Amino acid sequence: MKRQLVVWDVPTRLFHWLLVALFVMMWFSGSSGGEWLRLHIWSGEAVAVLLLFRLIWGVAGSQSARFSQFIKGPQAVRRYLAGDAELVAQPGHNPLGGWMVVLMLLVLLFQAGTGLFSSDVDSYLYNGPLAARIGDTWSETVTGVHKLNFDLLLLLVTLHVSAIAAYRVFKKQNLLLPMLTGRQTVEGEVAPLSFAPLRLALAGVLLSAGLVVALVLGLGSAG
Repeated sequence: MKRQLVVWDVPTRLFHWLLVALFVMMWFSGSSGGEWLRLHIWSGEAVAVLLLFRLIWGVAGSQSARFSQFIKGPQAVRRYLAGDAELVAQPGHNPLGGWMVVLMLLVLLFQAGTGLFSSDVDSYLYNGPLAARIGDTWSETVTGVHKLNFDLLLLLVTLHVSAIAAYRVFKKQNLLLPMLTGRQTVEGEVAPLSFAPLRLALAGVLLSAGLVVALVLGLGSAG
């Protein structure tokens, strides 16, 4: 019997959609260059805050957001692909989707990290906040890596969107709606998930923002 189950909490959904908005903003501002690079840097710092929060939330947050809930071994992935009923019915990320989340987070972290040390190779007016710490030569090298990694990120985003479309067309599963409403259609008896309090999410955001500000202002001003 199918029923609606609350799966995604507000912090996880906000993280997802804010990340989407910032990704589009960074793509546009980075491609436009010039004065837009100021917005590109601010957006990158905001992404760094979001990613740090997601790491915290993946350990101490709601059940469906915890890495321990959806990071499974190769055997679980094979069972899921073979149609294992228990894994197919699992609320939240399936074993294959869980590894895509991990890969996306790692690539995004690398993108945000290299962005901090990248430079505006055209005018050097809007360098990353930590570019001065490594000098012009190394900063230009990091900038090249930053641009190449973005191509990888675009590929992963394309795969992610394609997978959502494929699930919709071939499996008749809407993976987008639950990330909007928080509710997912499940089959059989599934125990309700546990959710962390919003005050814990707020604390995680403040801690993440504080770490990024301390890094940028501390190391940046020292450079």
